[in-house]
Formats: sequence, C-alpha cells, structure tokens
Amino acid sequence: MRIAFLDKAAHPYLKNALQMEGHTVDELDHLTRPDVLQALQLYDGLMIRSRLDIDRELLDACPPHFRFVARWGVGTDHIDLEYAKEKGIQVFNSPEGSKHTVAEHTVGMMLMLLNHLGRADRQIRDGGWIRRGNIGTELGHLTVGLIGYGNMGQNTAQRLSGFGCKVLTHDKFRKNYGDEYAEEATLEQIQEEADVVSLHMFLEGNHYYADKEWFAAFAKPIYLINTARGPIVKTEDLVEAMESGKVLGAALDVHEYEDKSFVHLDPADLPAPFQYLHDSDRTVLTPHIAGWSEDAEEGHAHTLFAKLEVAFRKQAG
Repeated sequence: MRIAFLDKAAHPYLKNALQMEGHTVDELDHLTRPDVLQALQLYDGLMIRSRLDIDRELLDACPPHFRFVARWGVGTDHIDLEYAKEKGIQVFNSPEGSKHTVAEHTVGMMLMLLNHLGRADRQIRDGGWIRRGNIGTELGHLTVGLIGYGNMGQNTAQRLSGFGCKVLTHDKFRKNYGDEYAEEATLEQIQEEADVVSLHMFLEGNHYYADKEWFAAFAKPIYLINTARGPIVKTEDLVEAMESGKVLGAALDVHEYEDKSFVHLDPADLPAPFQYLHDSDRTVLTPHIAGWSEDAEEGHAHTLFAKLEVAFRKQAG
C-alpha cells in the first residue's frame, strides 16, 4: 500500500516497520489541507494525529481504492466515523499505546490535589511556609469513582490498588466488567459514595457529560480529575460547583477551550470560567500531556502497526 503520514508525530518505528513490509510511506505534514485533498488520490491509507479534520470533504477526496485512516492516539472526535464506514474505509486508533502513561498521570494528579502539592510548591517559591493550611488527605481512606472502564480506566484502577482505596467504576457501554481492581457500579452509586471522580471516556456522546445536574447529584464534595477530553466537562458548571463547595478541587489535563489540534490555549483570551480555574489554588492544570511519554510514543507505533498488519493480512488471505 501507499500510505500518507499527515503529522510529524509518528514514532519512526511505524514508518520503518511499514516499509519493511513493502509499503510506501510519504510524509505530507508540510502540505496544507487543500494540497492534501489533491494528493490523496495517490494513496491507499493515511496516518493522522489531530492536524486535520477527517470529514466528509476529505473522505470524498479519497480514491475508490482507499482503505484506511489510522489515528495516532486515542480520540476520534475529529473523524467522521459514520461516513468513513459508509465508504468502506476502516478507522484504527491506538488507545493501548498510552494507557500506562495516562494512568500514571491520573494518579499523579490525584496525589497533587489531595496533598496540595502544586499550591505548596508555589507558596514556597513566593517566600511562604504554610504547613497547617496544606495538610493532605490520604488516598487510601477514600472511594474513587472511575467513569469509563476501557484501557485508561482499567490501568488507573490497577495503579490505585496499591493505595488501599475503594475503587468503583461505571461504564455505560459494558456489562459484567468488574474485576479485582474495581467494583462495577451504577452512576448513582458513584454519586452517593465517591470522594474522587476520574473521567475516562470518549467525547462522542458525552459532550457536557459533567454539567450542573451531574455535579449536584453527588452526596459528598468531590475532587474531579479529567484526562479524557475537555468538552466532557462544562467548565462554567464546574466553576459553579467549586464555588458552592460541591467540588473541592479539580485536576484537568484537557480543557473545554483547547483548539481542535490540542496544541494551543491562550489563558489571556479565554472566558471567565477558565480564568477562575487559572487563578485558583485548588486546581492542577496540564497542557493535554497525560498520554505523552517516550514510552507511549513508541507504544502507539507498535499498536497501529499490529492493527494494520492484522487487518490487511487477513484481507489478503
């Protein structure tokens, strides 16, 4: 096959492995979208991270022999999955590649919130020495609710097992998925029992999942972690919940106001709800990096190569 790489992001393993199997790989990350639309006639498949929307226009520009879109990473909210299916184009992604990195980042954010590590660090740098005001809470005494129990949720639960905390998980797309690390629960049970809630779901079908009514349903004040997608949380309603005491603190790796390529967010130009999060000492904010590590980059490459080989060797056979 002839394959177009539309982003620079791919670990070199993927290109090298595809070429070793006899495929041709062209790097088109320098092309504008109009140029990509013209160039696609030459290709059987493409590799993308998030630089371009894979919408109807782009899919219609693909030739009849076009076979696949490989999404380097997890989310597919910038890909028109239904239209790709209609056209017989397979879509692959690689959530397995970053499942360990996301899980570690998630637990790290929990510990930062519960022990006020970010706030204490900033206070010392500013000349402060506040001990009593930064007393932490032990994770082992809490109940953690994981919303979504796919690759990220499962690996987060495994890491939490060493802390001794109770872990509940709710996944509306699965049945009988509880295991030794997490107890299957209804959303209502999590809202009744959880002290910490971590989101691990796709954006598709979950836009503004965490809204005013969702926050209000929790019986206890919670800490919120989001390493999934920014628009899952309605920022305005999160701020209201923090102001009312329903949310004690929030750790956000992803943000509602990110641009679509996830590479830019300018706090100076953002709405008041984000300014509140930016200025608060009860937040931990990171720039959509939970899934990024040297190990994860290579993991995505191995995952995609394996999926492509299985799919197209099977078809060839």
